[in-house]
Amino acid sequence: MKELSREERVAALREARVVLVSACLLGEACRYDGKSKGSDKVMRALEGKEVVPVCPETGAGLGIPRPAVELKGGAGAEVLEGRARAAEVESGRDRTEAFRRGAELALAAARRFGAEVALLKERSPSCGTQGTHVDGVVVRGQGVTAALLARSGLTVVSDEDL
Repeated sequence: MKELSREERVAALREARVVLVSACLLGEACRYDGKSKGSDKVMRALEGKEVVPVCPETGAGLGIPRPAVELKGGAGAEVLEGRARAAEVESGRDRTEAFRRGAELALAAARRFGAEVALLKERSPSCGTQGTHVDGVVVRGQGVTAALLARSGLTVVSDEDL
C-alpha cells in the first residue's frame, strides 16, 4: 500500500463524515501523565463531522496517570507481528498485550461507527502516525494502534498534519 502524502491525508480528513480521534486531542485528560493535548486546530478540522473518541491505552485498562511506555525492538507494525514489544520505560514491565488489545478496540470502534479516517496524536506509542518512541528515541514509524488501523485500510492522519 502506497504511503499517502500530507496533502492526501488532509484531503481524506476533509472528506470524511465520521472520524476516529485520539481522545487526548479532544481535551480528555487521558494521557499517561494525566493530561490532555486539546487542540483548536483539531476541533476546527472536525467541525460538522461525527467524532468517535478513543484512547487505546485507557480502553485496554491502563490507568490515568500510568507509567510511560515505549516500544522496544521496533515500531507498531513489529509489535503487531510479535517481533517487538511495548514496555514501561522505568520498570520494563511488558505492556504489549494491553497495547494490542487497545488497538483492536480502536479498530472495532472505527468499524462499528463507519470511520474511514483516524486523526491521531503524533509520537504516541499507540497513536503515532509518522513517528513513535522506540528504544528511547523517536523514530520514523507508527504506534501500535496507528499501524493496525492503517493495515486495516483506514487513513491515519497526524494532529501535526493540520
